[in-house]
Amino acid sequence: MPFIAAAIALELAHAPATVIFFAAALGIIPTAALMGRATEELAARSGPGIGGLLNVTFGNAPELIIALFALNAGLHELVKATIIGSIIGNVLLVLGAAMLVGGIGRRKQVFDRTAAGVQSSMLFLAAAAIVMPAVFVLVDGSGLPSVDAELVNFSSTVENLSLAVAIVLIATYLAGLLFSLRTHFALFNPPYEADDDTWGWTTRRSVMMLAIAGVAVGVMSEILVGSISEASESIGLSQFFIGAIIVAIVGNAAEHWVAVLVARKDKMDLAVNIAIGSSAQIALFVAPVLVVTSFVIGPGPMALVFNGFALAAVLIATMIANVVTREGESNWFEGVQLLAVYVVLGIAFFYA
Repeated sequence: MPFIAAAIALELAHAPATVIFFAAALGIIPTAALMGRATEELAARSGPGIGGLLNVTFGNAPELIIALFALNAGLHELVKATIIGSIIGNVLLVLGAAMLVGGIGRRKQVFDRTAAGVQSSMLFLAAAAIVMPAVFVLVDGSGLPSVDAELVNFSSTVENLSLAVAIVLIATYLAGLLFSLRTHFALFNPPYEADDDTWGWTTRRSVMMLAIAGVAVGVMSEILVGSISEASESIGLSQFFIGAIIVAIVGNAAEHWVAVLVARKDKMDLAVNIAIGSSAQIALFVAPVLVVTSFVIGPGPMALVFNGFALAAVLIATMIANVVTREGESNWFEGVQLLAVYVVLGIAFFYA
């Protein structure tokens, strides 16, 4: 928590951008954790149906808030990098860490492959939607965005294509909510022995903490985004690497910890749902919402066209998600393999 005050003080004192960036990044982690805790307390009091909706709504709120500030600043390619980083981070880093930690001391862990398969299929649909605008641009004779770009202007045709794809993805996401929270609720909410994990917050206190966390995330996000351009030049890292690796990990830190924790408790159904389900939410909801919002805020519409590294990464992550969920079981070595793929992608992004 001290990093929140430190980031604000450094920003007001006009400290070096690199110092401000890392202070704001560390400040986002506790605010995201507070948002997650408040959401869990509300979910415990409102019942499983509404609780599931609350988790869906606020699970990726920090990433969305960070992306909105970057969008308003015209950092379209940074926003896209954050989207891709969240997708591959959840599928490879979070699921890999969950399988590794949960599998230690156990021969194997099992989970519902039907529920996991539905989430993987939704992620595959999102990957197809992400790839097609890039294919359109390539067939049309234009090139993909470069890794070091901040803002790329595309034709109105590509922008309208991106908007149409975004609307389809949002509609699919809403249908997925109906499927998982209403018609097939039991499939996505398997019974577990109740854990005394709540802190006994009242509804009023939970809402108040959620509001405070939202404001804090917003303040940290504005400071973070404002320092990214200068900080990336100072430390010699591309904005693509910062968005895809550093910002994505920071925004998902609280969620990462929960997935690993429940995996250690042998609740792999929940861990898989957090990891792959969160990736599907980013691709099917957060990304298209940002595309639609870009027509209102920022310098202009954001086309859903990603660079080559991003496209390769999301396709690899999608294929792996379908492979590891096919059998409905996992072990620690599969976790090591997923983490190895994430490290390889991170190295490629570093040298990009």
